[in-house]
Amino acid sequence: MSDSAICSITLIDEAKVVAVRNALPPNEVLFRLAETFRVLGDPTRVRILQALSLQELCVCDIASLLGTTKSAISHQLRLLRSLRVVKHRKDGRIVYYSLDDSHVGNLLREGLCHIVTTTSQGVEEK
Repeated sequence: MSDSAICSITLIDEAKVVAVRNALPPNEVLFRLAETFRVLGDPTRVRILQALSLQELCVCDIASLLGTTKSAISHQLRLLRSLRVVKHRKDGRIVYYSLDDSHVGNLLREGLCHIVTTTSQGVEEK
């Protein structure tokens, strides 16, 4: 970080600090948000979520699509379910997975939109 991006004096605007402190969600909520973003930090999980944003799929479908084992996909889906990012429904002996709600799909779309926009503007940092 360049020196120009750091304040050269200490000046605290107490009114702003109090207003922001009062507007922040509780720490427990922010922790859950951080966990949700952490789960998106794995390319395999992102691929699973992107696929599920397009179509409800079973473990076998996802494993075939990603070229991996059912065991590996099941492990990832357990984690995604525990964080309430995906949900499942049973149809006879087959379990189908889908995104838990529209917010997850929105989050994926917003992330992709950000990547496409910053890449097309030449802002992408390496």
